[in-house]
Amino acid sequence: MLPDPPGLEVIGLGYGTAYFGAWLRRHGASSVVGVDITPNQLATARRVNDETGLGLEFIEANAEAVPLPGGSFDLALSEYGALIWCDPHLWIPEAARLLRPGGELVFLQNTPLSMLCTPDTGTVVDALQRPQRGHAPDGIDRRRPRGGVPPRPRRLGPGPAPERVRDPRPGGALRALRWRPGYYDYVPAEWASRWPAEEIWRVTKT
Repeated sequence: MLPDPPGLEVIGLGYGTAYFGAWLRRHGASSVVGVDITPNQLATARRVNDETGLGLEFIEANAEAVPLPGGSFDLALSEYGALIWCDPHLWIPEAARLLRPGGELVFLQNTPLSMLCTPDTGTVVDALQRPQRGHAPDGIDRRRPRGGVPPRPRRLGPGPAPERVRDPRPGGALRALRWRPGYYDYVPAEWASRWPAEEIWRVTKT
């Protein structure tokens, strides 16, 4: 779902520990700037950068208001990150501002179905656990079923835009690994084999 990295100028929103940015640099991205509001996350990212010499850049800031000029990047990426912690009414327009015309926003999130089937504590189950309408965030986590989120970001700017959505599914290798014990247990591979657990969006600024 990602565009070919060579030559891309990339901004990561809710950058975390830089593993995605490191991957993009290794595959030819010309620059990667990571934005994160958490100093400890950025400290880890800087340590990774020092060890690898990849030339990653970092900004401690909120993805809802990034102190960089508009039209500076080819790709804005949020692998959860900003999508979880930031107001979608603010961070999506901010991503659009940061992108050049033709630039793309790619983000990964839980599917509405997996959220509706997850109790407040524990792992996802085979039955609905919460209403789709009237469901509100807890004040921190911004992931919500589609009935409670802004309209789908079908375009970043005026005019039509290509929109692609894909739900990745656990293949044989992933099932063989049993995911990572204790890390992805909230959505077992068996559940994700039957229903979509995550979805990746790719939207183009026109």
